[in-house]
Amino acid sequence: MEKTPAPLDEGRKARSDGVQSRERLLLSAMRLFAEQGFAKTSTREIALAAGTNVASISYYFGDKAGLYRAAFTEPGPHGRDDIAAFTDPAVPLRGALRAFYLQLLAPLKQGDMARLCMRLWYREMLEPTGLWHDEINNDIKPAHAGLVLVLGRHLGLDRHAEDDDLARLAFCVVGLAVQLMVGRDVIDQIRPQLLASDEAIDTWLERLVDYAEAMVLAEQARRTALAPPPTPAPTSLPRKKKA
Repeated sequence: MEKTPAPLDEGRKARSDGVQSRERLLLSAMRLFAEQGFAKTSTREIALAAGTNVASISYYFGDKAGLYRAAFTEPGPHGRDDIAAFTDPAVPLRGALRAFYLQLLAPLKQGDMARLCMRLWYREMLEPTGLWHDEINNDIKPAHAGLVLVLGRHLGLDRHAEDDDLARLAFCVVGLAVQLMVGRDVIDQIRPQLLASDEAIDTWLERLVDYAEAMVLAEQARRTALAPPPTPAPTSLPRKKKA
């Protein structure tokens, strides 16, 4: 009888165990960093909580700083491809807003992981290591610029005509989703069913699109009301007929 070579099975098992070890380290690091901060958390604590050895941190992440960076950045949706999904000029306003909110709300479907990510972000803001600054420059600023581009396009503005009100509108559109992440503990206490399932989060997605579209239309109406009336075209007086 032909047998499957043992090294192949062992290799698959090693890869599987390796993935699980890395995930355990990442999750344990997120919890401890969120609770204690970067400076007060040791690699020995993380390895012990993950049920592995300290050397595995060096193997998978390089060092403590590399592990912290992975814990801070990996769980969230990032990347230029994400921005391209909602800035496509061929996509109508509602489609662009839906694609934008789809990315922002996706972490909420991770349940406790979403709460843990948010707590880690809070900790980073309180005890900055430089990653929050990097996050703003590398991910938040490009996403904001993409959203401003989309909103300006649908308001009929020149792409170089960004003003403070357009930026305010973009921050308000983002704020609708950020409130769900920042205020999740409050929502859970007041009306927990609003975030209790994937279906509930999908309902939020559709409502946010409605609310954001209404804000865009309100801003459009405001700008139209403030616009100066068009200058009437000069009329030529009728010529007198010669006697």
